[in-house]
Amino acid sequence: MTTLLDLVLQSLDDDKAEDVISIELQGKTSFADHMVIANGRSSRQVLSMADHLARRIKEAGFGTVQVEGKAQGDWVLIDAGDVIIHLFRPEVRAFYNLEKMWSVTLPSEQAAL
Repeated sequence: MTTLLDLVLQSLDDDKAEDVISIELQGKTSFADHMVIANGRSSRQVLSMADHLARRIKEAGFGTVQVEGKAQGDWVLIDAGDVIIHLFRPEVRAFYNLEKMWSVTLPSEQAAL
């Protein structure tokens, strides 16, 4: 059985997304289990990846998704419930640097080490 995360990663691979990373959010937040961040080479590719991903998620039976940012195509956020996907143009991704914000070790995790 394909998980939502597997579907997201496969769709991004099929669409030639670049620099794809998945961040485990369990224990860090209650709004999602995973965050996936990826680049497209242009606004057009970012928008295309977002459209394909939303369609594939719905067709696979995971329901409809919420999509924000399609007007510009610099940063598209897709809320698929347990998986949040951020699709960026490279320079926009570098500016916001979400990986650094969400990959940090929380104080409660440091105490457990």
